[in-house]
Amino acid sequence: MFTGLVSAVGEVAAVERGNGLLRLTVDSPYDAASVEIGASICHDGCCLTVVEATPREAGMRHVVEVAAESLHLTSLGHLGKGDKVNLERSLRAGDELGGHIVTGHVDGLGEVLSVAADGDGWRVKIAPPASIAHLIAQKGSIAVAGVSLTVNEVDDEGFGVLIIPHTWAVTTLAKLEPGDRVNLEADLLARYTARILSARSPA
Repeated sequence: MFTGLVSAVGEVAAVERGNGLLRLTVDSPYDAASVEIGASICHDGCCLTVVEATPREAGMRHVVEVAAESLHLTSLGHLGKGDKVNLERSLRAGDELGGHIVTGHVDGLGEVLSVAADGDGWRVKIAPPASIAHLIAQKGSIAVAGVSLTVNEVDDEGFGVLIIPHTWAVTTLAKLEPGDRVNLEADLLARYTARILSARSPA
């Protein structure tokens, strides 16, 4: 489990493409001594398992493997050397839940429609995949590239979020441009509510 509060921005050091599997090597400021092999780290909203971790001067270098299903549903397959990714360590018992409950299971890719300054913040509008559009509600929560955000508006085109300067500065959201694809995870409560309601509907 995660909170959608990004704790570091990593940089892709290498990409290895295999038979239906992608190996990403990522540099981050995390302490390698605190990351066990098998630990979960959220990468741009996608929960991945650390299979290698080595210390480096400015933190650590770790390797994760991305399976075919994740490559199909997320933007991870488009990453290249030098690209930046939002990172979050998994939630521990007793940690503050400052964002919302995020599973790291991406529902699909949204398309950025517009990015515009709004006072001291930035307003971003995104078109979600049709499969999750019904799960997005005004004032509800959504994870965009692993970042917990509040939905400010919803219309037939998509939804809008307002990003504060702090979030803009400490995540990769500042690099978003119209046409970009971003990993989206709908709110867990909305997901289960929709499933319960559909199960109760007459056939």
